[in-house]
Amino acid sequence: MAKLTFIGHAAVEIQSEGYSVLIDPFISQNPLAKHKPEDFTPNAILLTHGHFDHVGDAVAIAKRAGCPVIATFELARYCEEQGAQAVGMNTGGKKAFEFGTVQLVQAFHSSSLDGRYMGQACGVVLTTKDGKRVYHAGDTALFGDMALIGRQGIDVALLPIGSHFTMDPEAAAQAVELIQPKIVVPIHYNTFPPIEQDPQRFKALVEQGGRTSARVVVLQPGESLEF
Repeated sequence: MAKLTFIGHAAVEIQSEGYSVLIDPFISQNPLAKHKPEDFTPNAILLTHGHFDHVGDAVAIAKRAGCPVIATFELARYCEEQGAQAVGMNTGGKKAFEFGTVQLVQAFHSSSLDGRYMGQACGVVLTTKDGKRVYHAGDTALFGDMALIGRQGIDVALLPIGSHFTMDPEAAAQAVELIQPKIVVPIHYNTFPPIEQDPQRFKALVEQGGRTSARVVVLQPGESLEF
């Protein structure tokens, strides 16, 4: 059994077999977050891209926890320059760690921090020690090759629905059809006015369309899901 905690925005914690992994830990500056950065002592931090609302507290948490930040090469190097341990990867790459396997996959978005290019934006497929597969799409537009990601067999897909910077609910519902995950958790919405959306509308689009058996679980910041 694995556990996913929605921290807020695109930030989540995945726990499995005694290991903890944070993805895009935007916490201290997140107006909706119920947690504090000090609440987490992860074994690793995964970053999908370099924007401030995804890098968040990654460096500070990594330095305190003594864990690596795993990201695209340019973003990993930046984190190293800030004093964190880091593992640089790139799109398509896959690597086994003590907590599971990480694969960086395609996403359509930009990636920069403090005016500096941070490599290509990506999504992350995390396979936990107990064999659960989580796809965090990061910030992305809809693209057809999501179907290839789905062929791996996705237990939980984390998909942005906020529009403006990413997919909107309609596009995210099409993404679910391509990925065919067991469970979908909407992310990246309602944190700021430009990305205000109703997650229940997304849930209805997915579950009432009859084109997928995926179950949508809408989590409030601080809530968890076992799968």
